[in-house]
Amino acid sequence: MDQAGRYRLVFRCCAFLLLFVAGAVAATAPVSNDPAQLLRQAENVEPSNHAVFDELMGRLDKVATRLSPQQKLHHRYLLARQIAFAGNYAAALPSLTALADQTADPVLAFRASANVIDLLVAQSRYEEAFARLNPFLDQLPQIKENDVRIQGLTATAQLYTEAGQYDVSMSYADQLIKESTDAQSACRGWFLKSDALFESGNAQLPAKQLHDGTEACEKAGDTLFSLSFQYLLAGFDMRQGRPESAIRLLQANYPKVLLAGFPPQVSEFEATLARAYWSEGDFASATKFANDALATNANRPYSESTANAYQVLYEVDKKAGDSNGALANLEKYVVAHDGYLSRLSAKALAYQIVKQQVLAKKLQIESLDKKNKILTLQGELDHKAAVTSRLYIVLLLMVLATIALWTYRIKRSQLRFMKLARRDGLTGIFNRQHFVNEAELLLQYCRKSSRDACLVLIDLDHFKAVNDTHGHAVGDRVLQRAVEACKTCLRSTDIFGRLGGEEFGILLPECTLGQVVVRAEQIRLAIATAATGENAPGIPISASFGASSVVHSGYELRQLMIHADAALYRAKREGRNRVNVVVHPGFDDSMPRDDLLGGDAHVLQDASMFRSGDGQADG
Repeated sequence: MDQAGRYRLVFRCCAFLLLFVAGAVAATAPVSNDPAQLLRQAENVEPSNHAVFDELMGRLDKVATRLSPQQKLHHRYLLARQIAFAGNYAAALPSLTALADQTADPVLAFRASANVIDLLVAQSRYEEAFARLNPFLDQLPQIKENDVRIQGLTATAQLYTEAGQYDVSMSYADQLIKESTDAQSACRGWFLKSDALFESGNAQLPAKQLHDGTEACEKAGDTLFSLSFQYLLAGFDMRQGRPESAIRLLQANYPKVLLAGFPPQVSEFEATLARAYWSEGDFASATKFANDALATNANRPYSESTANAYQVLYEVDKKAGDSNGALANLEKYVVAHDGYLSRLSAKALAYQIVKQQVLAKKLQIESLDKKNKILTLQGELDHKAAVTSRLYIVLLLMVLATIALWTYRIKRSQLRFMKLARRDGLTGIFNRQHFVNEAELLLQYCRKSSRDACLVLIDLDHFKAVNDTHGHAVGDRVLQRAVEACKTCLRSTDIFGRLGGEEFGILLPECTLGQVVVRAEQIRLAIATAATGENAPGIPISASFGASSVVHSGYELRQLMIHADAALYRAKREGRNRVNVVVHPGFDDSMPRDDLLGGDAHVLQDASMFRSGDGQADG
């Protein structure tokens, strides 16, 4: 599994905690009741030192009536920061947004903007975060305070890494290193630069970067960024195939991470140790650290470290021959990993949408400016000769044509991004998320109008063997041929989507259980004969089918998928290349099942059964 997302997740959480720190050293001077001094000490306290911070905030509450208007704004900022420290990002965001947008103090507005951007990223509201980035960068040249500039540079470099703009991120990290006045800020800059380099796909750090980054982070002590830098070095070791080196580095810093007690960072250390021990063949240690990571991540079931831990447990169970355990852990891994991929797609799409919006706004301003100039030219046309008038008219038409061309290109780009968000890139049919959304809407309509509907799940047989034997390029062509074969048997009202890998789903409205068996059998035969068609790969393929009906399973998509999945699993176990249907015990058995199903179709009468995986590891 690629570890890129895990480093970015740990950094984002570390960045959020450290983003609030205005000074390089925690306030250690004696505390007085002077409002200005209390505000300054609360601003400089370390984020992990909750007791000191809460005490300072309590003292500020007692002198609140003595605060000046500017100090009251600063106090509001610290109160929002206190709420964010407690992990209540949604409650802290409105107050910070109001300060960022309304306060006249440029330094306070800049600090609040940096926090708003990071809170939006923490809540996966990427489009809003990217929309705030350009105005935020416009404020940076006016900020002269070193600690505030470091805060802004940190947020900017981190957000560009989130967007996949690694070269830009590294340039801001270089600027952060250049402006750092203490080891902690320098360590932060080196981590940002190294993280962006890792995300870009590099296998190792340049020697000078490794030396300078290690030196700065060692001077910074056991801070979250310093520990994260060590974790990143272990990631480079894993990428170069040196798990033993990664184990030494992670084990040396693991006690410090436990002492720091930051759960996301602890779980990432444990999950990576589990993967490294698996690579070394130490399955007992791999299992221990994988289970430790899952326990640490009890409240974060969809994180990348959780997916990594489930993958290790799956591989251990598979090696030990525990097929049931392996299937259960594989299913949990797929769920967590799909969530991670969805986040990556959301970030990339949000960045591109905001980029297009900025371009559109720029073109709109340019268009208005050109229109104003055109109006001026039109006023002058009354005083010039006819030849000059014709020249200006030609110029006007060219300007309008340019505006129309840019508008068309922008609209086309927006439509393309919308299509990418809904379609599977290989087959062109609905992706999983869009299939689920459309299917739920259609089921609601069928429920209101008391119409029949059936769900069919399709899984290509032995597809892994095709990839292993002929390569992924041929496997992709097999998937495309199977999809084209399915389309020939579908109506315009049917919803067809790829659920993942070689698994597909079809929701058929106004279709009874008897009709769905006939339709599924037609699709099965079409897939089986697809390999002999024109431009076919020439590889025999078949598929197993599981079907369920709203009559017996209800109109909830989740229940329909559970029953159809159970039928599909039964079809796999009975030999594949067949149609299997779920029928509840209350189903009318007076109808002959041979007439209902026909051919290779089979009925699964125990609708309470369901499978936790896809039956066979190879499809």
